[in-house]
Amino acid sequence: MSVEAKLETLGFQTEVKQLLHLMIHSLYSNKEIFLRELISNASDAADKLRFEALKNDGLYEGDSDLKIKVEFDKELKTITVSDNGIGMSRDDVIEHLGTIAKSGTKQFFEALTGDESKDSQLIGQFGVGFYSCFIIANKVEVITRRAGLAKDEGVRWVSEGENDYTIESIDRETRGTQVVLHLRDDNEEFLNDYQLRNVITKYSDHISLPIIMDKEEQVEIEEEATADEEEGQSEENKAEETKEKKFKTVISEETVNSATALWARNKKDISDEEYNEFYKHVGHDFEEPMAHIHNRVEGKLEYTSLLYIPKRAPFDMWDRQQRHGVKLYVKRIFIMDDAEQLIPTWMRFVRGVVDSDDLPLNVSREILQHNKVIDSIRSGCTKKVIGLLKTMAEKEADKYAEFWKTFGKVLKEGVVEGDDYKEDLSNLFRFSSTHDDSEDQKVSIKDYIGRMQEGQKAIYYVSANTHAMAKNSPHLEIFKKKGIEVLLMSDPVDEWVTTHWAEVMDKPLQSVTKGELDLGDLKDEDEKKEEDKNSEGNEKLAERIRKVLEGKVKTVRATSRLTTSPACLVADENDMGRQMEQILKASGQEIPVTKPILEINPDHPILKKIDGEANEDLFADWSQILFDQALLSEGSQLEDPATFVSKLNSLIVTLAE
Repeated sequence: MSVEAKLETLGFQTEVKQLLHLMIHSLYSNKEIFLRELISNASDAADKLRFEALKNDGLYEGDSDLKIKVEFDKELKTITVSDNGIGMSRDDVIEHLGTIAKSGTKQFFEALTGDESKDSQLIGQFGVGFYSCFIIANKVEVITRRAGLAKDEGVRWVSEGENDYTIESIDRETRGTQVVLHLRDDNEEFLNDYQLRNVITKYSDHISLPIIMDKEEQVEIEEEATADEEEGQSEENKAEETKEKKFKTVISEETVNSATALWARNKKDISDEEYNEFYKHVGHDFEEPMAHIHNRVEGKLEYTSLLYIPKRAPFDMWDRQQRHGVKLYVKRIFIMDDAEQLIPTWMRFVRGVVDSDDLPLNVSREILQHNKVIDSIRSGCTKKVIGLLKTMAEKEADKYAEFWKTFGKVLKEGVVEGDDYKEDLSNLFRFSSTHDDSEDQKVSIKDYIGRMQEGQKAIYYVSANTHAMAKNSPHLEIFKKKGIEVLLMSDPVDEWVTTHWAEVMDKPLQSVTKGELDLGDLKDEDEKKEEDKNSEGNEKLAERIRKVLEGKVKTVRATSRLTTSPACLVADENDMGRQMEQILKASGQEIPVTKPILEINPDHPILKKIDGEANEDLFADWSQILFDQALLSEGSQLEDPATFVSKLNSLIVTLAE
């Protein structure tokens, strides 16, 4: 390879330029996190080397004593962080430092708000902490060689954090990576042994690798005197010699951190601060977690889990393929980053580690998919998180309200994916309801059942695209009149949830927008008599409207569910819900054509007027307008809005004459 080919100047990917600008400006108030991020990366590099060396011991190159070293030079104004982990090849360097070659990039930048405080949290979640170097440095060098590559395949990467970087091939004897930060003049406070040790202890004490720094000591120089010299010395001279002892400076390496896997320590010996800092490392977050649970299982199966619930949702939480929550270790050796088998998809917000004593070190993703040990660990971790949430809901209601606001939509997926935890999850779910019409989801199923009326057999709910649409749905009119509470569901996932959640606590869930309304014992005798009395006349009016709307509706019938609205649409008992149809159509899916049922309120002035309308054209226009209004009230779109407006205007003119 020619010298010219070895040295290149390349431009940063556009997203990296954006990130560098954001990193420097958003995190400037918390400069010291650069060291935490570099040490975290170095620790990951060592984990990857350990894992790859399980199959190829030669990658250690005769040096299996893994460690991280932090140095500084006051004269050169540099801080250097070195590791003897896996290292990087030339292609690795371009991929990891010159571009953001990871899925979720688009969602990440779309999630940025311009609020520096909020955006700094997203940066941590996205896992690009390396660029925090440029908060304090005006130039960064990365010198590296991947384990297993030839010594002439080392790489030097240099950038000033602006538009481009240089990359060249170099000779490098040792594997691993060295990051050299050339500090800006206003950041010289970090060129201090005490300051660096303090930052390491504060943020990285939990790192299981030793983090090394040089330690200077003054050691006395011992000079041996001959016997004759000793005899010739007076006591006074000996005393004088004692005062003139000579010392020399000896530099030795000292481990700054505890260098033990935090999860392997006794819970009693771990402070909240240590738990929080470990979360920031494992969760790639700059913020403290909402809660954690640390558990050790012994017996037939032995494993340790340390699981965290973050305070805020990751930017890519709705990408169900993104799994970077729980790391798997086997006997303290890192195995993989995103072991999706360790936690169910509906808990994808959970972060942490699981360390098993029973899995083989050469475990693969394929083995994990069909492994009884993993199944038991998954079950155990899931139950522990559910237990943590139950305790939070019972003892820290405000904190649980924040959790539900952030992660409730994901947790609801649990009842869709299986029946194993349906009862537990039902107790954790929270909803809005007509009890207070608040948009805050704070009503539990237990709360609802406690307020059910005498004779009420079902838990009633309405689902809509927004809370306002649910709250103002015409389907609620009779329930509001009678004071019967209805759950208001407006999360997109709710339609899927209710199709798999037919019963809770021995009470059936009943949609107020499906099937014929039967309030049973909740109806009084006068209401039943009135319905029977008007039944024949109502059926004639309904049949007349049905003929006009033939092809658009399954049937038309009188209902008692409406008190102030003239009409509404409902789905048949066994048909797909109206909102589910809208969701599937919006996502581009083909769905079987089902016609709605139009329910009319015979006591409404409009229905009373058209009941006696002899002009069939006017009757048809009124019938069509009733149907279109019912469509609009449920959030559907009209096939022909212009015709609707024209008919409505004509009728208004007719009424005004």
